[in-house]
Formats: sequence, structure tokens, C-alpha cells
Amino acid sequence: MVMVFYGSNGKSNPVSMENKVEHQTENQITYDIHLPSDLGMLYKLRLGLQSLENNISQLSLRHFKIQKTSTLDTFSLTINKTLPLSPNGDRWIEFPIQWPLKEALSVITYHLTVFSRNILNERNLVHMTACIYGTHGDTGDRSLLQSLQNVQQEEKNESFLVIVDAVDLGELEKIVLLISSKTDCKLEVKKLHVQEAAKEHPIYVFEVNEEFSVNANKPKIQREIPGSFVIRGEKQKNDIDNNLNKEGSQVKHLTEYTIKVYTGDKRGAGTDANVHIILFGNEDRSEVFKLSQSLEHQNPFERGKVDTFKIKTKKLGTLHSIEIGHDGKGFASGWFLEKVEITDAARNSVHCFNCNRSVDQSITTLYMLFSF
Repeated sequence: MVMVFYGSNGKSNPVSMENKVEHQTENQITYDIHLPSDLGMLYKLRLGLQSLENNISQLSLRHFKIQKTSTLDTFSLTINKTLPLSPNGDRWIEFPIQWPLKEALSVITYHLTVFSRNILNERNLVHMTACIYGTHGDTGDRSLLQSLQNVQQEEKNESFLVIVDAVDLGELEKIVLLISSKTDCKLEVKKLHVQEAAKEHPIYVFEVNEEFSVNANKPKIQREIPGSFVIRGEKQKNDIDNNLNKEGSQVKHLTEYTIKVYTGDKRGAGTDANVHIILFGNEDRSEVFKLSQSLEHQNPFERGKVDTFKIKTKKLGTLHSIEIGHDGKGFASGWFLEKVEITDAARNSVHCFNCNRSVDQSITTLYMLFSF
């Protein structure tokens, strides 16, 4: 059993319940845990099973109490739940921490609908989780393929509902997907919808539109999906559905580009800033893409490293230039960019944009234009 604590200044790493102090009664155990002092005021706790192995099939929880030893402030809660919450279901429960004279958040049931293709046929071999992030924290990694509801499967399209109980997340911002498999396969995720079960709106829409090539011998695939838009009423939903019907055929004509970014191999060459790029062709220009999920490295743009990114956008024609820059955030944001190589999958062509200079930023966002 592990716990994750959320405070006004961040969250803790998973805390394993190993430091047992005593058995006070047959069914009551006390643990001594130490949390970072910089978490601030605790407001939420996630409690669950790290795995269902080690001969543990179920864990029944009745009552829970936390006492801060320095002040003797005490929080207690009657739970009366058994983990996992359903056969092969969620292994985690969340509840708000109600301290004296402090207003607690509420627990909300979220409906996460996955619109996909060919995932349901592979679900017994695939492990997929989603972590939903909002202004009040995140849900942690929740399984998407263990306990499904409202499953709809057609020839080319499918959708299914996943229920997630979590302390109020506030305004939703992004979803991080983790995908792995016991066999090599291709999985296509089109989009994700998230809304409160008790409300028809708002509906948070996260567009994915990506086919994932999963390799059984490689690490998990991770994708950060930012929020695309929010449907806040029925009229807006109808307008969006109408536009999707009109533009649905255009989605098939998206072009995939593979972007390789070469950071120089010299002292101070790397950056922690947020890097963005725009592609220009003889037919059109792309939208602004944030380069955050490198296929090779968890921390992109380190000294002497090459980071690969994949994007999909409308047809641009023959590429002739790019704009690339960063926001200057983070420690040591100055960046020595060697070059950028872009492969156009549709045309099977490679374009090289040389830089070999520092990309510095102070106040406003910096764009640099390179042509090949």
C-alpha cells in the first residue's frame, strides 16, 4: 500500500507503508511517515495498491487517521471501501484532507471517454494509463483498459468509457498517456473527452490523432496531450459536431513530419526552456508546435543530444523555412542549436536547417528564421 500527499506547494513521491510502528488492535495498524516540509498545507491524499501481486488480491479499508506530530492537528475519515474498487478495476482512492478551519475540496466522479481504433481488440495484451492534470493537481496514472463501460465498436471506430473518482481537479489542462504492450502492435487514439459525471458540460476535449507503434521490447510510450478546447454548452457542441462533419475528410490529408533537433556539444549548450517551432512551405504554414515530448529523452535539448519529435499538420507543400525559438523559462535557458532536420513522410524528403549559434531569450519570445 502506498500514499501520495498533495500540498499547496506540490506533491510527495509515493510513500510506501513499510515503517510500521505498532498493531494497536487486531485490525488497526499505525505507521510513521516523513513528508517533505516544502509541501505546504496538505489538501489531498491518494491511497492505493502499487500492484496486485505479492499474493494480495484485496485490501479492505475502514477508517483512516493522520496526526501531525509537531502540532497534533488530526484528520480522520471513514472510508469503508475495498481495493481494487471493482474486479480488475481502479486500485486508487482519493479523498480531501479536512483540517480545522480549512475548507476541503470535494470528491468528483469523472467520465473519461476514449475514441480510438483497434485498441479494444488488443486490450488483453496492452497496458494503457492516463493521468489527468488540472489546476488542483492530478489523478495519478489510472488504467484505461481494465474496467470499461459503454463500449461501442464499429468497423473502423470505437469508443469506451472509463470512470475515475478524484478530488476536484479544477480546470483541466492536459492528459499524459502511458502505453506498453506484451506484443508488437499499432494502436490509434483519436481523442479523449473528460467531464464530470453529474454534469453534461463542460466537456474537455483532448485531440490526439496519432497511431502508436508499440514494441514489446521497448519502454513505455509517453505522450503529453494538452487540452484542445472546452465545450461549455449544447449549442457549442452542435456547432463543433457540424464542423467536424464538414472537415472530417480533411483529417485524412494531414501530413506527418519527423523533426530532429541537434543541440551543440559545448559547455552550457543545453536548455530547460520551452521550445516551439513553425514550419513554412510553398503552400501554407503550420500552427505553432511545442516540442516537449522527445522520443529519446525525458529531458530534451541537453548538451550534445539529438531529440526527435513527430507532428501532424495540414499539407504545407515543399518546406523552405522554419521559425524556432523558446520562452526563456527555466534555469540556464540559453541554448546552442546546431541544426534541425525535418523529414516529410508524404514526400519522403529530408530538409536540413543549419544554425550553429546560440538561441538566447530575455523578455519576449525569440524566433529565428533559417532557410536551407
